[in-house]
Amino acid sequence: MDIRPATTDEHPAIRGLLGSAALPVADLADVDVAFLVAHDGARLVGAIGLQPFDGVGLLRSLVVDADARGSGIGDRLVRALEEDAGDRGLRQLVLLTQTAAPFFTRRGYGVIERAAAPATVQASAEFRALCPDSATCMAKHLEMAE
Repeated sequence: MDIRPATTDEHPAIRGLLGSAALPVADLADVDVAFLVAHDGARLVGAIGLQPFDGVGLLRSLVVDADARGSGIGDRLVRALEEDAGDRGLRQLVLLTQTAAPFFTRRGYGVIERAAAPATVQASAEFRALCPDSATCMAKHLEMAE
């Protein structure tokens, strides 16, 4: 399993994978989202996005191909994104989810009120329009390397 930053050429395949999981893609061409991808050989089997703001990252669109779920790819993608976020100097990750709250809870994320998310994150299209108000808002503080 290879996890690495996505190339521009992979963006259409990432969008296709996100679309197959009914995850938001409408604003991806207009915002700065850094994707990490997981490959099993030449096959794209997962992706996760990070939209950075001032000291905070919006974890966007964790997706694993249906045939590869349950194999630990999602966990590996989240850990890789957290490491990348820390390397970028981000102190906190925030996310919205309709279906994966238990997955993220097991990885140290806690439920927060949507209004408690940083204002810069609340102003994003994902918060304002793409994810429904019923989505669970979660956050995790990242430990800074000494």
